Order: sequence, then C-alpha cells, then structure tokens
Amino acid sequence: MRQFWGVCAIIVALAGAARVAAIDPVEELQGQIDELEHLKQMSQDATANLEGEVKSLVSRINSAQARVGAIKKEMSELAESISERESDQDEREALLAQVVAHAYKAGQTQASPLELILSPASQWEAAQIYSSYKSAQRENQQQITDIAAEIVQLREDRETLSSTQAKLVTLEKQLSEQVAFFQKEIEGAKAYQQELSGKIAELSAQQKAIINARSGTTTTSVGDAPSAGDPKASIEWKANAPGDSFAVFSFGAYTHRHGMSQYGAKARAEAGQSVEDILRAYYPGTHLEKNYAEMGEIDVQGVGRISFEDTYLQSIYEMPASWPIEAQKAQAIAARTYAIRYTGNGGKSICTSEACQVYKNGKKGGDWERAVNETRGWVLVNDAGEPVSTQYASTHGGYSTDSGWDTDGGGSDNWTQRAWEAKAGSPWFYRAWWREGYSNSSSTCNREHPWLSQQEMCDILNAYIVRQNPMGADTGRIQPVTINSCHVGGSGGNPYSMDELRSWADNSGGAVTHINSVTTSHGGDGQTASVRFETNRGTITLSGAEFKQIFNLRAPGYLRIPQSSFASFNIEHKQ
Repeated sequence: MRQFWGVCAIIVALAGAARVAAIDPVEELQGQIDELEHLKQMSQDATANLEGEVKSLVSRINSAQARVGAIKKEMSELAESISERESDQDEREALLAQVVAHAYKAGQTQASPLELILSPASQWEAAQIYSSYKSAQRENQQQITDIAAEIVQLREDRETLSSTQAKLVTLEKQLSEQVAFFQKEIEGAKAYQQELSGKIAELSAQQKAIINARSGTTTTSVGDAPSAGDPKASIEWKANAPGDSFAVFSFGAYTHRHGMSQYGAKARAEAGQSVEDILRAYYPGTHLEKNYAEMGEIDVQGVGRISFEDTYLQSIYEMPASWPIEAQKAQAIAARTYAIRYTGNGGKSICTSEACQVYKNGKKGGDWERAVNETRGWVLVNDAGEPVSTQYASTHGGYSTDSGWDTDGGGSDNWTQRAWEAKAGSPWFYRAWWREGYSNSSSTCNREHPWLSQQEMCDILNAYIVRQNPMGADTGRIQPVTINSCHVGGSGGNPYSMDELRSWADNSGGAVTHINSVTTSHGGDGQTASVRFETNRGTITLSGAEFKQIFNLRAPGYLRIPQSSFASFNIEHKQ
C-alpha cells in the first residue's frame, strides 16, 4: 500500500498543478502545454501502476477467495460435525457421570491388594483377581478421559467456527473494498487525463492566436509594404552594430509564399521577361486563355455592383503604376483571374482589403490602365479551362511553394544575390524585425536597434535548454523579460529573469554563458534547416522551427521571426 499512497500523492499533485496552469500570461502558453503534457504522462504512468496494482491485487484476491472457499468448506464440515456431536452431548455427559460414579463405587467396594494376598484363595486366583481389578480401573479412567476430551474439543470447535466465520466476513469485505477503491482511483485518474487533454486543446488554440502576434498572418501587397526607411533593420547597419552581438534576419515575412512574388515580377520584367514568362514562372502547370468569357459586372462589398473591367480592375491598387509594364500586365491578369475564381464568375461579392485584393474607389490610371486594357479577357486556366488560384504577395523570401527557388539561375553560390526579390530591392526580402508592427515608425520597446547582446542571445538558448528539460522549472515563465512593459499579444506575465533562467539551465545540464559562433543551414524547401551554436558548453543545434519558436517566446521587446507557416531566416553575428 505504500506504493499506492505514493501514486495518490502524484495524482493530488497533478490536480493542483492543473489549477495553477490556468493563469493568464501571454507567451507562456507553450510552457503550460508542455507542463500539462508532462502531467498527463505522469498521470498515465501512475494509472498504469494502479492498473498493474489492481491486476496483482485481483490475482491475490482470487487466491485469497479460493482459500476462503476452502476454509468455508472446512468450517461447513466442522459445523456439521459439531451439530451431530451436539445432539449426543447430553448422553455423553450423562455417560461421563455414570462412569465416574461407577469408578468411585468400584474404588470403595473393591478389596485392597493386601486383602487379596492374605485371602484363603490360592496365589494364582489372587493374581487373577488383582489383574481384573487393575484393568477395570484403567478402563474407567480412559473412558472418563475420552469423554471429557471430546466435550472440551466440542467447546473449542464451537469457538473456532464462530471466530473463523467472523474473520471471513471481515476479510471478504476488506478485499471487496480494496478492489473498489483501486478501480475508483483508476477511473478518477483517467477522468483527470481526459480533463488535461481538454486543457491542452484549449491552450493550443490560445497559443495559436498568441504566436500569431509574433509570427503574423497578414499578407501585404506592394502598396502596403514599408519602404526601406528603417536602416537599423537592414543588413547594411551591421557595421554600426555593437561588437559581439547577434541579429535575426528573416527572408520574407508576412506572406504565404504561394503564387506570384510582386517584387520578383518587377525584377523579371526589368530583366526583359514578358508577361507570359513571368506567369509561367509563378503559376506552373497553367496556360493563358486570351478570350475568356468573363462576367460584365462584379459585386464589391460596401460598393455594390460595378463594371468588372472598366471600374473594378481599373481601381485595383496592388502594384505601383511606375513599375515595368510587363510586371503590371502579370498583375492585371492575376487580379482578373483571382476575382473571377473568388466570386464564381460573379456569383458572390468580393472584399476590398488585402484579404482579397486592394480596391480603392477611384481609377488608378497611368500604365495600370494600359495593362488592364491590353490584357482584357486574359485569364489563367487549368487544362479543364477553369480559372486557377492566382494568389500573390509582395515578397516570398526567395522561395515559392509553387515553383521553388525564385532566382535568376546564375552560377553564384550566394543565392541571395541571385534572388529576383533582392534584385528588385524588396524591403521585405532580408530584414530584422524589431518594431511592434511592420511600420517603420512603430514602437521599439525602448530598444535602440535589433541586435542582441551576448547575454540576450545566451538567454534564448538557456530558455531552449530549460524547456527541453525543465528539472522542476515552471516553463510557463519562459516569456519575454519585457512582457510587462511591452505586451506581446496579451497583458503581461511573470517571466524568469535572465539570472533565474540561467540558474535553471545549470540544473538542466549547464547554462550557456558565451556563444563563440553561430551557423545557419538551409534546405531545398526554402526553409532554415538548422541553427548551430558553438558555446561554452559545447555545440547546441536546433532545427529552424525550434529556434523560431523559442525566439518568438523569449526574445525581448518586439523582436520576432514574423513567419506563420514556415521558418526562413539567418542569424548574423557581429564579431
């Protein structure tokens, strides 16, 4: 039972921990989920022990019940024997009295041995008489002893039967209670595990919303993208960064990486590619239908029904009118195809924001008007002649999920120099994100630049170490140290200080106190495959997804990797 009470203590601790996990910090949700998963595993382990204990107990109970049955049978036979013997008890007690009386009288009337010797009979007769006398005396004594012993045994058997029957009743009750108790504990533990599963699902949903505060879900158009007016966010500022510091630069940011890159289309057009070249590059497997039977009108939310070609398409603000005409034609065809497919060729209304495509109440004019007019009726379709999905975004970060690496195919080992978006000067192509939003004038949480000190980058690795192996740490407190002054997706929390987290990391195999170098590697899928740190405690390697997660959980201020469906970044080290 000592082992079982240990299990009970675990279950009580689990219930308490689950209540504690209901606090409302912002970036601690993943830590809470990890802790709940840990608690759930502990509960499952405890339940497994309980179930094993019950199996063992049932086996022991079955054995005990078999023994109880045997004892019951013995007691039943004893009870029958007692019943039979009790019916003769009065006769035996009367017989005992007679034998005792007879023995007494015989002792009183029988001649003494001396009288027999001195009697006139012969010596042989005297010996015979004396022998008969002794035999009768022994027989009486034995009969008295036997009857008395049988009466005593009957009394003892009665007491044994009564006592054993009472003990059997108690034993059976105890065995039944033990089985019921263990089974109740198992049911309770499994119900608790189900409750934890619900909490984990609930927290996971909350976490998704909060991670979006760092990762973002916005897809911006060229017109909404910030200009390169934030010099500290660019790689050129590295020369001014503090010595021995680190910065995380993202390839692309708020984008889905599907379809056409608008900056990529610009650079391709500047390199002499035609509209059809551009469309083939970004929408492989499609072809251009130049006489598509499109709708005459479109229903625009908040506007009503208007002419599709002459009003709606002429008022799309997704690409600057100053860009090359072939790029604008590609944009016009993409916008036309998108609207036809989105509305079902006029069957439903379309929104006016970047959630669909940006529409403004006023014709754009310039080369955009020319691009729309010269591509009238041109729609991208599949082999069945149906309009295809023509998603597009400002910048993909050099990689498209539809067509792969978006580079010029040159021989340079540095793919970033060959990326069309880099050639076009996209401010989103390679950037450090350190402001609250994606405006160049947003708050910086009192930071002077996006470069992290040795202590700050070591702190992020220590957060990773502790989350991997908590050793008693509250992983829910792994959140930005600045969260109470600069909220990220919520209203604050209770973060570990850097010193506290370093102490916990010491308990988890050793804290990182210095980073000598960092190397990032990228895979063929356009994502960061791994990040390798050489530190005072040796090499620490994280996958790109792992580093993105811990960076977005622990990085101070508004520093982040703003990518929701992928992780494509690099870490710069200023020696």
